Formats: sequence, structure tokens, C-alpha cells
Amino acid sequence: MTRINALLLLAVVATAIYLVRVQYESRRLFSELDKAHSQARHLAMDVERLEVEKRAQASPGRVERLAREKLDMRQPNPGITTYMGFPADKTAPSAQAAKP
Repeated sequence: MTRINALLLLAVVATAIYLVRVQYESRRLFSELDKAHSQARHLAMDVERLEVEKRAQASPGRVERLAREKLDMRQPNPGITTYMGFPADKTAPSAQAAKP
């Protein structure tokens, strides 16, 4: 009977140690999950902030102002605009000649 009691005591102690280890692991994983959720919230805020900044940087007014100030560009007017015409379609006769 003493042997059975000792074996049962050993089983209870082993189970208690396993339970403590599992609870510790569970708390550690919950803490990591909480940190990951917090980091995800911060990253989502950063993405939103960067998208707003990108829209502000790419606004047409800002691009036009920078082109005018830094690149010395200006709006084209008809006096300085050269219009180029395409020559007549020369590929059409050769395409017709290739057809049987």
C-alpha cells in the first residue's frame, strides 16, 4: 500500500509541476499576444499617418509649386508649343501586299 501511495504522490507532484509549467507558458504567450496587438495598433497608426503624408506630398498644388520653384518649369502656352504630325500610314500598303 505504501508503494501505491508513493506512486500516487509522485504522479500528483508531476502533474502539479506540469500544470505550473503550462500556466506559465500560457501567461507568457498571452503577454506576447498583447504586445503583438499593441504593436499592430501602432503600425496601423503609422500606416495611416504615412498615407496622409503621401497624399499631402502628392497634391497637385504642391507638385505644381515645386515644379515652378525648384525645376523652373512653367505652363506651356501656344506660342512655344510645337505640334508634330504623324506621317501618312505607310504600313497599310505593305500589309495589304502581304495578304493573299
